[in-house]
Amino acid sequence: MNSNTINERKDMRPPSSQEQEINLLELVKKVWDSRKLILRMCGIGAVAGLVIGFSTPKEYIASTLIAPESRRAYPGKSALVDMEDDNLSSSITGEKDAIFPVLYPEIINSTPFLIRLFDIKVHEQKDSVLIPLSQYLKERQKAPWWRIVTSAPFKLTGWIVSLFQDESNEDSGQAGTKTGINPFRLTRKEAGMAGAIASRINIGVDKKKRTITIFVTMQDPLVAATVADTVRVYLKEYITEYRTGKARKFLKYTKELRKEAQEEYYSAQEKYTRYADVNRGLVKLASRAELVRLRNEMKLAQTTYNQTEQLVQAAMARVEKIRPVYAVIQPVVVPLKPSKPRTMTILVMYVFLSGAGSLVWVLFAKGFLADLKKRRVADG
Repeated sequence: MNSNTINERKDMRPPSSQEQEINLLELVKKVWDSRKLILRMCGIGAVAGLVIGFSTPKEYIASTLIAPESRRAYPGKSALVDMEDDNLSSSITGEKDAIFPVLYPEIINSTPFLIRLFDIKVHEQKDSVLIPLSQYLKERQKAPWWRIVTSAPFKLTGWIVSLFQDESNEDSGQAGTKTGINPFRLTRKEAGMAGAIASRINIGVDKKKRTITIFVTMQDPLVAATVADTVRVYLKEYITEYRTGKARKFLKYTKELRKEAQEEYYSAQEKYTRYADVNRGLVKLASRAELVRLRNEMKLAQTTYNQTEQLVQAAMARVEKIRPVYAVIQPVVVPLKPSKPRTMTILVMYVFLSGAGSLVWVLFAKGFLADLKKRRVADG
């Protein structure tokens, strides 16, 4: 066995505990020798964290907690609903409910739902003037200074491009809604506003507890509370409109049938009474037969009218039975403290990142670059 093989085996042996202690002492010595650099970098990180923390606008989160209740029972009408339930359920609710609570976030982020929020009236705590939510987000929302600086080139580019665009094309699709906005064809500004509103609304669904929490983040606490409560109301209206849609159509249809049956009954009643008054005291068989026929027609029309009346009452009870009810467990409260920014968290994070970065430089990057420079000098 030659000496080279022995040296290779020695190199393959794991380092001893003494060698490990020496390496650890060397690392500690490097850190100690560079302590001023590390402390300086941590100080710079602390200053940067404070600047970012105090430059970030305050934001407030308003929330509300609701829970869907089970179907309601109505005394006096429940038996009627149950009696007609088998017949009505096939015609009214032939399909299962397609909207589950897990889809509520998608509903809130849908374009028609967001468009409804454009014109809700809000006002800040320091100002009593009511303005639309879209105007508030456009004019009253503050942005940190670095975002203004970074977005300036894009805004300049967009302004230059807008000079060469036909403004009539932007407004050509605005028709068909109360707000003058066409959900099928939004302009860039409308789409941007919808995205801005969607980014500030969040909804959480707890499947186990069967609860729904709506969160709204705004830079003004009163605006956040107002929007959160409005979103709750609009969401309830949307779900109610969907779940009772078929039942309300059926109710409208039964009311039309009742109206027709009522007109036929009144007409038959009028014919019978008029004929009976004119032919009072007559004993002719033809007169008696006609009188019996008119009476039967009146009774038949009355029976049909009574049946349609019962059907209307059952349809009305059905609408109320399937109407969703949401119990407000925690109503909206105007937040007192801002949730963002967390200055201390930002400060600690920047100090940690600065210290970690300086340690990586001292222990690894600095030596690696020095060795790389020596190799280049040696090769040159």
